Amino acid sequence: MIDTESFREFVAARGLALSRTAFLLTGDHAHAEDLLQETLVKAAAGWRKIMTAGDPEAYVRKIMLNQLRTWRRPRRLTFVSTADLPESPAHEDRSAQTELKIMLRHALALLSPRQRIVLYLRFYEDLPEAEVAARLDCSVGTVKRHTHDALKRLRRVAPQLLERVHP
Repeated sequence: MIDTESFREFVAARGLALSRTAFLLTGDHAHAEDLLQETLVKAAAGWRKIMTAGDPEAYVRKIMLNQLRTWRRPRRLTFVSTADLPESPAHEDRSAQTELKIMLRHALALLSPRQRIVLYLRFYEDLPEAEVAARLDCSVGTVKRHTHDALKRLRRVAPQLLERVHP
């Protein structure tokens, strides 16, 4: 039996942050929702243990990373073309930001799930290599290799991203 009230409070307080994490790991809103839902189901089942561990958010994020690694279905972005472009407000030009986001999403979709996880932990959560290795139950060398391979691939498939960062 789980402590329902404690679990609800946790989800209400940290659900949005967990949702953003899921999206960053999957690159797709639907897959992110699936990942978060499966993660929270597992967390609810072991909530008493999670609460005694001390840091419930870190524990739930670990569940999320493990869940992502076990998924076997293919992850592909789908694009819908339209005949007309939507109108945007004349006072705000966000096309450069949107173009950069689309470019980054396409490039990240070409990485393996493990590479995306490593990049997320290293650069979004700003964790040192040793902490990433501990969370993923692998060696620091493996983390370095995944980081190197992922960045190399991003530079190859989307060199224009580098131009945006270093004009």
